[in-house]
Amino acid sequence: MSDGKGRVTLRGIRKDYGSFQALKGIDLDIEAQEFFALLGPSGSGKSTTLRVIAGLETPDAGTMTVDGQDVTHAEPGERNVAMVFQNYALYPHMTVEQNIGFPLRMDGVPRSQIPPLVLEAARRVRIDHLLHRRPGQLSGGQQQRCALARAIVRRPRLFLLDEPLSNLDAQLRLETRVELKRLHRSLDVTTVYVTHDQEEAMTIADRMAVFLDGEIVQVGTPDDVFNRPDNLAVAAFIGSPPMNLLPGRFEDGAVILAGERIALTHRSERAAGDVVAGIRPSHIRVAETGVPARVVLSENLGETMLVNAEIEGRPVKVRLPEVRRIGDGETVRLVFEPNHIHLFDPQSKRRID
Repeated sequence: MSDGKGRVTLRGIRKDYGSFQALKGIDLDIEAQEFFALLGPSGSGKSTTLRVIAGLETPDAGTMTVDGQDVTHAEPGERNVAMVFQNYALYPHMTVEQNIGFPLRMDGVPRSQIPPLVLEAARRVRIDHLLHRRPGQLSGGQQQRCALARAIVRRPRLFLLDEPLSNLDAQLRLETRVELKRLHRSLDVTTVYVTHDQEEAMTIADRMAVFLDGEIVQVGTPDDVFNRPDNLAVAAFIGSPPMNLLPGRFEDGAVILAGERIALTHRSERAAGDVVAGIRPSHIRVAETGVPARVVLSENLGETMLVNAEIEGRPVKVRLPEVRRIGDGETVRLVFEPNHIHLFDPQSKRRID
């Protein structure tokens, strides 16, 4: 059973598969009782990191500690972790009750103590009325809840989730996100959550690590990562659609884009020079004056509108708060909100503050 801790420290974790470097020296600190997301596209290293934490993969270099104890080479069963896989991995010949109680039987918990523990776990995920069914008689969402109950019944020190919502339909994903956050709060256990879905990570994580090409490119709260991307890679990845990135020039407290001078509200002592200007689609307005852009395609999203345009041949996306009549091929003027313009160094790719 959990002792209420669960601080994870990874230092220099490297994992190779032949000539492919899955992890290129990962350093990461996950605090006890934190809900921490590992976010990144397929093949970025996030699931490999989770498997290293679980003990399912042994790193080729580096160390891992939990609450100061070195567990780099410890077997999965010695780590007091529970993992929910993408496909749930339920035993089809067992009932829900038997599936949930299986880890307790493997741990040698006395038979008489298992039923109340199983019932408590089932109640936490609201499937206590399904205990006598088998997985084949459950919906996808119910199977997922059964897998969650099986993971939490032992009160593990670490609760690991590998894309647990990916097999659910859109509406059920939204509902289950709320349930996962509620479950984490009630358990107060360190939770590490792997996902490629930015919205999932942004809405349920306390903090997150962004993975790209086997490396962590930024760690922070969802607000930090979204509003202050550390580099061009994060700016180009985070957001739906992601941040627009345009070449410009910084001079005397202003950025020049496509010949238009935009005075910045956040002053900088930086010397004049080339920059990459980043601005999110929702921070651009269509107005009478501003940077000229040619509309390529307008997308009616119901309550909002996404305008795909080009500035000097470079693509720009604009999210308008209302649906307007804007024709394809039309020239519009775009106003960039000065206090929402991010500047990046074109050589180092790092954020300019």
